[in-house]
Amino acid sequence: MELILKQDVENLGFKDDVVTVKNGYGRNYLIPHGYAALATSSAKKVLAENLKQRAFKEAKLIEDANVIAETIKGLEIKIASKVGSGDKLFGSVNNINLAEAIAKSGTDIDRKFIKVVGGSVKRLGKYQAAIRLHREVVADITFEVVAES
Repeated sequence: MELILKQDVENLGFKDDVVTVKNGYGRNYLIPHGYAALATSSAKKVLAENLKQRAFKEAKLIEDANVIAETIKGLEIKIASKVGSGDKLFGSVNNINLAEAIAKSGTDIDRKFIKVVGGSVKRLGKYQAAIRLHREVVADITFEVVAES
């Protein structure tokens, strides 16, 4: 079944992509939840026209995302956390904590666009995270988890 995505769907595609999925997934999940619409020939023509009109706006968005990516890459992010014996944390550090730390530096990023490599962090040290600012712009950053003093 061919569908046009109305919004980004994790592990499937981005908004306005034409994707092929199994019939049940499309009929029972994507279409009823409003994530996709059937890709008929007329819908594809409308989509092509919309994409053509949006191309100029898209270039500006990519340029802005690249500027934000450069600012984020220049940040030195340290997240303080309570530590037990050795270097093991009480609790964990995840994308929410990283989003708050980035927000303190003046750049607001939604936490759902941040992926910490390996999920959540449970020990002190340096770690990697990927921040998706645009479908074509992903910034890889390094952050450090330090002991709270």
